[in-house]
Amino acid sequence: MKTMQKLAVSAITAAVLFGLGGCAGMSAQDKNTAIGAGVGAVGGAVLTGGSAVGTVGGAAVGGLIGNQVGKDGK
Repeated sequence: MKTMQKLAVSAITAAVLFGLGGCAGMSAQDKNTAIGAGVGAVGGAVLTGGSAVGTVGGAAVGGLIGNQVGKDGK
């Protein structure tokens, strides 16, 4: 992985982790959705070499998966 890609992934990861600090009032499903979107964005960026479309697509897919995992079965 190139140095700039590593830097971008590190910055995105740090932003996601710091952003989750404001999730105190969120439900478990909302937290899972946010975490899934963050992880998906990082994964999409890595897999597509930093492509904006890959990053956004990864965030969308990750958020959807996180939302579904967070359902409580009701």
